[in-house]
Amino acid sequence: QVQLVESGGGLVQTGGSLRLSCAASGSISSIHTMGWHRQAPGKQRELVASISSGGSANYADFVKGRFTISRDSAKNTVYLQMNSLKPEDTAVYYCNIPVAVTAKGKLQFNSWGQGTQVTVSS
Repeated sequence: QVQLVESGGGLVQTGGSLRLSCAASGSISSIHTMGWHRQAPGKQRELVASISSGGSANYADFVKGRFTISRDSAKNTVYLQMNSLKPEDTAVYYCNIPVAVTAKGKLQFNSWGQGTQVTVSS
């Protein structure tokens, strides 16, 4: 069973920065893609950024140039550096692993963390 724990959220002023972390634990053999999503009140959850095991990153247009995703595969940890934050970035941020391979060779699909609140004040 893969478990994800996020940390690093908080309250920040417009223009400020935060760094989110997400550590995956459990009986994990390998993880290809790790990603961050967010959900603002009254809105659907949306993809923010993702990164492959090879380090290839993809970003939503609304965060390009401001957010940077990175990972430490040895620690099964993914990070999201958020700079130049705007009030519209306020949301609960969720870590996601679409597919993980367990130590027993089984696939675990769509693992989510519990979410961490990011609030950007104007």
